[in-house]
Amino acid sequence: MAVVAVKKLQEELKVGPLSILQDSVLNNTQVLINCRNNKKILGRIKMFDRHMNMVLENVREMWVENARNGKGNKCKKNVNMDRFISKMFLRGDSVILVVKNTPKPENPIQK
Repeated sequence: MAVVAVKKLQEELKVGPLSILQDSVLNNTQVLINCRNNKKILGRIKMFDRHMNMVLENVREMWVENARNGKGNKCKKNVNMDRFISKMFLRGDSVILVVKNTPKPENPIQK
C-alpha cells in the first residue's frame, strides 16, 4: 500500500501541479510567485511540501505602495518597492500562482 502511494506521489511530481516546484528544486531555477497580499516573490525553491509550503533562497519581494504627499493625502502615483531576503519560509495558503521565470530570449540580429 505504501509503495503505491510513493509511486503516485512521484508521478504527480513529474506531471502534476507540483512539477514546477520540483523542477525548480532540481535545476535551481527561479520561480515567480503571486501571493494573496498582492506581493510578488522571485526566488529559488530549496524545498516544498504538498501544501505548497516552501523554503526559498535569494528572494526578491516586490509590491506597489501608494505615494503620499507631506499632508498624508494620496497622490496619483504608485511607487514600486522591493527588498532582498536571503532565506524565507512561505506558507502555502498565501500562494495564488507559481510560474517559471524564463530568461529573456536574445534579440536576433535584424537584417
